[in-house]
Amino acid sequence: MALVVTNIKPLIGSEIKTDLETLLSGAAAETIRKTLDERGVVVFHDLNISDEQQLAIAKTLGTPLKEGGGDDGVYKISLDARVNDKADYLRGSLYWHIDGSTQEKPYLGTMLRPVKLSETGGQTEFCNTYAAYDDLPEEDKKAIANLRVVHSMERSLWFLYPEPSSEQIEAWQKIPAKSCPLVWTHKSGRKSLLIGATADYIEGMSPEESRKLLVRLREFATQPKYVYRHEWKLGDMVIWSNTGAMHRAIAYPVDSGRLMIRTTLAGEESLH
Repeated sequence: MALVVTNIKPLIGSEIKTDLETLLSGAAAETIRKTLDERGVVVFHDLNISDEQQLAIAKTLGTPLKEGGGDDGVYKISLDARVNDKADYLRGSLYWHIDGSTQEKPYLGTMLRPVKLSETGGQTEFCNTYAAYDDLPEEDKKAIANLRVVHSMERSLWFLYPEPSSEQIEAWQKIPAKSCPLVWTHKSGRKSLLIGATADYIEGMSPEESRKLLVRLREFATQPKYVYRHEWKLGDMVIWSNTGAMHRAIAYPVDSGRLMIRTTLAGEESLH
């Protein structure tokens, strides 16, 4: 079956139609990676694949990471602590973020598919941080061109624990923070904004000005024209570029039973 690529919105998201055999063989890999880079998000409907097939497809696109102590490259996303012992931490997925922003190489991308859906909420939103940067006024591009932003897990955990204990703060601060360019210039020459829930502060700015700038950039990048909201159906698989898109889940009941299977692709491009 030939690959059919259809854009979902003008600035973000494409649906690819093909057969499972083509995906498993790797024949679609080049098209998928090119589309991810250009469009941020790729959607497949009615695949109905297994964990093993998801992992096999991932291996055609990059290097799957082993998460949560497992050795199979698939990871259960659930807010039920009986299913995932880091369920409380996963509440952070409800805020705009880039996975692996504190790593030397942020993750290349992520594959996600549903096993059980919540009756309410649980959609996933994505925004194109390439397109958002491209549309910034030239004055803003010049102003932020050489700024550096510190990303930290501590900053993102404040969303979950607004009144943490001193013990929590001490534990958070043991996780190394990372100074990153606010504008990520990629090997391709394209530029994207490196912002989100882990963005703590802009180096050399007052706390007030730093917070104001980071919020303004986040609001700009998450305007509806840059955002695609995926309404999940069983059988779907979504892949998104983690280097040119932010994402977040829409709130859903903790006891809904919502279960997603994730495969993360190792980063290939360093931050300097």
